[in-house]
Amino acid sequence: MRFLVVGLGSMGKRRVRCLQALGYNDIIGFDAREDRRHEATQRYGIATVASLEGLSLSGLSAMIVSVPPDRHADFAIKAVQAGLPVFIEASVVLEDVYSIRSAMRGGSIVAPSCTLRFHPIIKDITRIVQEGRYGKVTNFSYHSGQYLPDWHPWEKVSDFYVSNRATGGGREIVPFELTWMVDTLGWPVEAKGCFRKTMDVGAEIEDSYAFVLSYADKVGTVIVDVAARYAVRNLVINLEKAQIQWKWDDACFSLYEVETGRWIRFEQPEFSSASGYNKNIGEQMYIDELASFICSFTGGAPFPNSIDDDIRVLEILKGIEDSDGGFKRS
Repeated sequence: MRFLVVGLGSMGKRRVRCLQALGYNDIIGFDAREDRRHEATQRYGIATVASLEGLSLSGLSAMIVSVPPDRHADFAIKAVQAGLPVFIEASVVLEDVYSIRSAMRGGSIVAPSCTLRFHPIIKDITRIVQEGRYGKVTNFSYHSGQYLPDWHPWEKVSDFYVSNRATGGGREIVPFELTWMVDTLGWPVEAKGCFRKTMDVGAEIEDSYAFVLSYADKVGTVIVDVAARYAVRNLVINLEKAQIQWKWDDACFSLYEVETGRWIRFEQPEFSSASGYNKNIGEQMYIDELASFICSFTGGAPFPNSIDDDIRVLEILKGIEDSDGGFKRS
């Protein structure tokens, strides 16, 4: 199979590594920047192009779109029109995802990223919640915090897409987290919250989102920020007969079982992280995600995230932003 990776920045290079880890080496990389093309060729031995003009899409097996979110639609629509399966990185611009959906025809395969669904601990937590052994979820709280300048230490925040308000780092991470949360905890019926710029992260963007997800029979609170000077993912889920606690630094999660009055510890499998990345960001979940995408067009199971679900998640983000107008002290 031959793959086209569109964009050879941080995520594009990661997707090249994932393909090679899966045994696929017939890869073409596209990027307008010469330095990125040179690096990809030197590191991974792939062919690269500076333009898609003259490149026959009919000779490809699939396209992987790893450009900034506000450029996803340009390339995803090209793939759809050419009848190519296409994988796109995490979405954040609702109008662009609408346009991708409008371009799709019967049989189109569009796989929007849902990386954290492949995280081993999130998979275990999802299984426990959904099997119902401990009753239903009653409430939950979650904090996902990072520091935006840590994302790309080799360049200024102002030099890449996270400095733009529509694709800002904090705004992008909200749907990135919601994509696994709706799978684990279900779809909320209402979302309300606020979003603010709380510090200087090197860009004029909102760096913190705080919101409430309401369901028919449970409620959850979420904080997503890119102002946390130490990266965190902290989760507490209360069930009728148990409590789940996950702090991603601990490489495990714990479950309190009411019936036995004991804490049960679930260890995270050992995994490796790419050089320069947080030790908790394992490469394997990205590899597994691309393997799932490839299965979706080679006769295996459908990819677990759909374009329609991507739209629903981004509509939740829009609802949170639209709701930010409640009580204000004069």
